[in-house]
Amino acid sequence: MSPIERLSREEVRSVDQRTIEEFGLPGIALMENAGRGVFELLVSLKAQGPIKICAGKGNNGGDGFVIARHLDNAGIPVEVYLLTDPEQLTGDAATNYRVASRMGLSIQADPDLQDPERFRAFLDSAEWIVDALLGTGVQGEVREPFATAIRMMNAAPANILAIDLPSGLDCDTGLPLGECIVASQTATMVAEKLGFAEPKSQQYTGTVHVLGIGAPRQIITELLQKQ
Repeated sequence: MSPIERLSREEVRSVDQRTIEEFGLPGIALMENAGRGVFELLVSLKAQGPIKICAGKGNNGGDGFVIARHLDNAGIPVEVYLLTDPEQLTGDAATNYRVASRMGLSIQADPDLQDPERFRAFLDSAEWIVDALLGTGVQGEVREPFATAIRMMNAAPANILAIDLPSGLDCDTGLPLGECIVASQTATMVAEKLGFAEPKSQQYTGTVHVLGIGAPRQIITELLQKQ
């Protein structure tokens, strides 16, 4: 990929919106492609588990449930820790939560991180931690319970793989918004994020892998031509 192919927060949102509205590809298909891509990346990294997925309430959390399904189907041990009330999940994320639940996957919900010791034990037994907490839309200081969760995830002995970008990293500036995940690998969707041009971002992203999610190439080309 050319190093100039980087998208801003607004452009990332535009890719998803145009793919769904103009081309008719449902959002749940994009989420499925993203999650399966991360699963395949974990397999290529020789992940054997246990894999612990830390999920938030947005689309990153939805990606996490897709990843969990594919890992379980492949016989790789996986558990999910959900830092939101399942009732607060909406749209495609809610759909994938329901599917994962009906499959009998281990999903612990602790919306306010009221049991940090349980979360610590969850993390400490991981080979890989998947950061599916916060996405590209986050602006402003990272709030609780995510700030504490991020500190605990960084303190755990496992490798961390971030979905799209490390939770707490600003999509456009590449600088931390307070607490920020320090990942060894980042699976970013469609194209690198604008902030990845900032050299300081590399200490948070680790190795960046760009994954396709099925968005039409012409959308990305048009956005890049406007830059």
